Amino acid sequence: MRGWLYLIAGAVVGAVVTTPAVIVWLVFGGSSDDAIFAALATLMLVSGLAVVTMRDIIRCGLAMIVCFLALAGIYVVVGAPLVAAAQVLVYVGAISVLILFAIMLTQSKAGPAALVFQTQRVPAAIAAVVLAVVVGLAAIGTDWAEVGTRIRLGTDVLARVLFDEYVLPFEVVSVLLLAAVVGGVYLAKREEGGR
Repeated sequence: MRGWLYLIAGAVVGAVVTTPAVIVWLVFGGSSDDAIFAALATLMLVSGLAVVTMRDIIRCGLAMIVCFLALAGIYVVVGAPLVAAAQVLVYVGAISVLILFAIMLTQSKAGPAALVFQTQRVPAAIAAVVLAVVVGLAAIGTDWAEVGTRIRLGTDVLARVLFDEYVLPFEVVSVLLLAAVVGGVYLAKREEGGR
């Protein structure tokens, strides 16, 4: 019986994700890039909502990975493949796995009845509405006819700048992340009596 529920839920999520793409493509006459962008943006929003609304913290982490992958797909659609690759390597490959390991090392799988961020529902809802109004006003106020074609930056040019001029900051960040992992594991495994 549970398998059917997962199948129905998957069909509903698929319909929710593809509906904006179909509307953009057929109703507004957008290109296939616009339709893919709309589908990926909807997937990112749905998985982002799943991250903050689900109670099972492991599933929240998996929904966060889906959100990061959808953002990487958006980067590919807008013509930034190097940024998409960095998104997959850094956020999906490292940060998400780090967060999942930290959750597994430090907490039980099920979250408490009232999580910390769930006690701030009203201020968060007000902030979300204000942000949605600001973004909506910015989208309405933009003259979309004046927007030119997308600028596709060559991957080799961006990679040369990133790894020639910014090698030291890149390595400093990697050492900082390593120190954070070591410190997190140390704090997680420290015995209660050893404070």
